[in-house]
Amino acid sequence: MKKFQMLVLAIFTVVSACEPQLPLTLTILDHGQIHTLITNERIPAKLLQQAGIILGSSDRVLLNGYEVPPDQPLPSAKYRTIQILRAVALTINGQTIQSIARTVGEALSQAGITVYAQDKLEPPANASITGGMTINIVPSKEFTVTVDGKQIRIRSADQTVGDGLAEGRIPLLGLDTSQPSENEVIPQDGQIRVVRVYEAVVLAQTSIAFKSDFQPSSDVEIDHQAVLQPGQPGLAVSRTRIRYEDGKEVSRQTESQTVVRSPSDRVVGYGTKVVVHTATIDGVQIKYWRAVQMFTTAYSPCNSGGNQCYSGTSSGKPVQKGVTAVRYSWYLNMQGQALYIPGYGFATIEDVCGGCVGKPWIDLGYTDTQFQQEGGQWGKYVTVYFLAPPPPNILYILE
Repeated sequence: MKKFQMLVLAIFTVVSACEPQLPLTLTILDHGQIHTLITNERIPAKLLQQAGIILGSSDRVLLNGYEVPPDQPLPSAKYRTIQILRAVALTINGQTIQSIARTVGEALSQAGITVYAQDKLEPPANASITGGMTINIVPSKEFTVTVDGKQIRIRSADQTVGDGLAEGRIPLLGLDTSQPSENEVIPQDGQIRVVRVYEAVVLAQTSIAFKSDFQPSSDVEIDHQAVLQPGQPGLAVSRTRIRYEDGKEVSRQTESQTVVRSPSDRVVGYGTKVVVHTATIDGVQIKYWRAVQMFTTAYSPCNSGGNQCYSGTSSGKPVQKGVTAVRYSWYLNMQGQALYIPGYGFATIEDVCGGCVGKPWIDLGYTDTQFQQEGGQWGKYVTVYFLAPPPPNILYILE
């Protein structure tokens, strides 16, 4: 536009140089006042002086809407209207300047002040200029935001991280956090990290194991078991909150666990029914009321694990073949019980075996001579038959 104005002025100057100097009729517009002047003067500064108008150093002169130099002759024109643009004092961030601009934006541009769109400007750029106006500029700062795996450069005139992110259209949503936090001042190094945070609540079902309740049952044969009532596992529902930061799990916390169904115990009947059976074992016919798989060992007076020979038993009988030993609790209930042991023969429980623990275990008695001949065959499981008749007090559960 300025080049065009200079071109017009140059054309007017060439034309005027060829015309005779006739008096000019000028209309002068000066800040709301209208002056009419007939003059042969062609220099704007001088003709304004003739009209009694003083031109300030920052004022501008327009001819028919185009700016002209005050010290250069006016070009010829049929109609001439001179407009004087009066400069007014403006204060920009504490510094006073003279400006003929019509708007705040023009005044800043003419003053060579670059304003970014993110700068805070008061009054706004489109506000009209008035004398004595104060213009305040809060310049924006550039900073880098690391977010969603990218680095984004934005500008903001805001002071806090949260406001700056909002202006850069990177707001913190939901549980999102920033480093520094949103209420802190934007750091000097301009580096801000946004952490995308979300939480998920997971409901999980967990089975609760049921217990077994053992009860005696006269309908079940001794040393056998039967399920009288099936058990049912319970059900619990747990609520777990999982926290993710930038898509990665960082914490997991179980907030509650509710039992929605309690377990129902299983009822197991252990047999108390005594049935006498007949069998032929090793060619020998026997009648028995109990048969138990038992681990067998052998002992004799001088082979009983001690540092001396023990010839007697807990019942007072001598240690010899046909005398057996069991754990103390069994002995108290079974002393004198008749047995048949395959590979050993008939026997009775007459002694206490201190080492017979942890499993059904029976120690088979021998004399020292018999032990040397037969004791080495044991150390294995065999079926031990409890011979009829059954005793009045029966140990139904063999522990």
